[in-house]
Amino acid sequence: MKRYLILEDGSIYEGEGFGADCESSGEVVFTTGMTGYQEAITDQSYADQILVFTNPLIGNYGITLADYESLEPQIKGVICHQVARHPDNWRMQTTLPKFLKQLNIPGLQGIDTRELVKKLRIHGTLKGRITDSKENAVSIAQELKQRNITQGVISRVSTKNSYPVPGSKRNIVVVDFGIKHSILRELAERDCNCIVLPYTATAEEILNLNPDGVLLSNGPGNPEEMLMAAKMVQEVEKHVPLFGICMGHQVFALANGASTYKMKFGHRGFNHPV
Repeated sequence: MKRYLILEDGSIYEGEGFGADCESSGEVVFTTGMTGYQEAITDQSYADQILVFTNPLIGNYGITLADYESLEPQIKGVICHQVARHPDNWRMQTTLPKFLKQLNIPGLQGIDTRELVKKLRIHGTLKGRITDSKENAVSIAQELKQRNITQGVISRVSTKNSYPVPGSKRNIVVVDFGIKHSILRELAERDCNCIVLPYTATAEEILNLNPDGVLLSNGPGNPEEMLMAAKMVQEVEKHVPLFGICMGHQVFALANGASTYKMKFGHRGFNHPV
């Protein structure tokens, strides 16, 4: 089945569809991880984005429930050079194409991903649409240019209700901007008694829980939309230690007088030492 990627600059890439049979638009970004495709796809930091894998083959070890970073990922599409036809691994519970179809996420394979990634590196992140037809490519490109795809995305990926992750040692409040499950697993391994709160949590709500520390999670979108969260941080940091990851780190920076700006194409992958 032919499928296309149309970019806001008018470029068209033709390949073969897999996963869900639907149309989808998002920011086209790339990741350089050699493995970890399931973790990337289920990471809420990639919400509203179409993820291009630079590794030429993905899907070769299938999908397993234990590696989910979220149960309802908000990624808009997956692009790769080739999907493994016969994945095999003793932990595997399903294949990548079946997994994407179940989640209603379209995939595209068979395009020159090196050429696409070079374009993104030169021109920066571009908006794009995965579609089964290229007939209206010009109007699609014009529409994509005018859209703000990622605005307000954290309100969709953050938990709506607080919930506990029980432990027996330090009390940690986790503010959810789109948290990865692996962060909670690491805290649980250290016997932390965690309470996860929505991104709208106030300083009063957090301090009333008498935490030993507060963790500000990862998440998608623009940190400058999180001004209320930054004000919360300014009050909380007077009383308890804070730790930020990804979006949480940027909110912490804004709260302390730093400024943020969007990188040209970002650093997505598992091989970027900091």
